[in-house]
Amino acid sequence: MSLRPRFWEDVPLSQMTSDEWEALCDGCGKCCLNKLEDADTGEVFFTRIACRLFDDASCQCANYAIRKSIVPECVVLKPDTLDDISYWMPHSCAYRRLNEGRKLAKWHPLISGDPNSVHEAGISVKDRTVPETQVPEDDWEDYIIDEEI
Repeated sequence: MSLRPRFWEDVPLSQMTSDEWEALCDGCGKCCLNKLEDADTGEVFFTRIACRLFDDASCQCANYAIRKSIVPECVVLKPDTLDDISYWMPHSCAYRRLNEGRKLAKWHPLISGDPNSVHEAGISVKDRTVPETQVPEDDWEDYIIDEEI
């Protein structure tokens, strides 16, 4: 993986290499949580219910490379779709932060140099999710959480 030094400070999201784009992911796992959207207000609520491909122990997708073919409703973040779907991303998300003109958080692995810093800071959902296969969709409202957990 070839990354330019502190690329996130100077390189627009649309001009990042694929390695740089992927390196922005902090590994929190929140994007893999199922969300509910209020049809009247547009407000998005995060649940503890994780996508069927989410590995709660590693906080990663079990089939990242082909996730969209396995889970057609998976939202794949790309520079050209970020404006349309970033409202579905947590406020802590590096992609959303940079897209909104904010800096990366101090716990972000690119800043800390430690891939576990996101977990140590309590930002990730590691070991705190329920697989979507175990909860009927009609019950998802019972699993709503504060997205900044």
